[in-house]
Amino acid sequence: MTVEYSSPAEGLGCIRLNRPRRLNAVTPELIDGILDGFDRADADGVRVIVLAGNGTAFCAGWDLKEPPIEETRDEARARLQRLQDVTRRTMSFPGPVIAAVQGYALGAGAEFALGCDLVIASQDAIFGFPEVDVGLSGTNAISALLPRMVGIMRAKELALLGERFDADRAFDLGLVTRVVPMGAHENAAFHIAGELAAKPPVALRLAKRLLDEGMQSTVSQALDAEVDAALDTLDSGENAAAAESFRSR
Repeated sequence: MTVEYSSPAEGLGCIRLNRPRRLNAVTPELIDGILDGFDRADADGVRVIVLAGNGTAFCAGWDLKEPPIEETRDEARARLQRLQDVTRRTMSFPGPVIAAVQGYALGAGAEFALGCDLVIASQDAIFGFPEVDVGLSGTNAISALLPRMVGIMRAKELALLGERFDADRAFDLGLVTRVVPMGAHENAAFHIAGELAAKPPVALRLAKRLLDEGMQSTVSQALDAEVDAALDTLDSGENAAAAESFRSR
């Protein structure tokens, strides 16, 4: 299988890219596998997902060694929109999605990671947006996400020059949550996933949604949305038990 799905613990799901000999490079089958993983996580009632890759790389971008796809413009549009569904599903998944990144995270691979809520990078991780260098265009909302994360000037530098950069620079730019020793990225990601899965689920889900929607909202809209979310948390009844647990620490 080009993508493996598992639920290693209650509330946790793992979507694992599985083309290690091709550095988990993207093909239509890989995209289908990722989206199927999200479907299975939904069916399992998973609260937190770890997105990872087998082998030495997270995802090296579109597989340019695959035979060219013969398609019409409309067929190409449908294929690219299917690729974008990975980011749509990642961002619309109710709970946090954590990328566990090692080795190359290039092009679409970097975009998959940056569409996640948290990014845990191994010290050997290498990021980059080489699309312009190979005559392609970024597709997974990077034109919106990257400037919000690093500012427009840095975003242009990364996208236009296409230079690769290491995990420490990614952290300095605000693209990575934590940098961990080589090989420790998955353990770190699953440890954080376990902590998140143990939190009150309604409050966790609303926190993700408020932050994502707040990036595109006015302050007035954000204030209104926060009141609605606060009322939803009160209606859930989670706060009483959570507050008691917090006081007992």
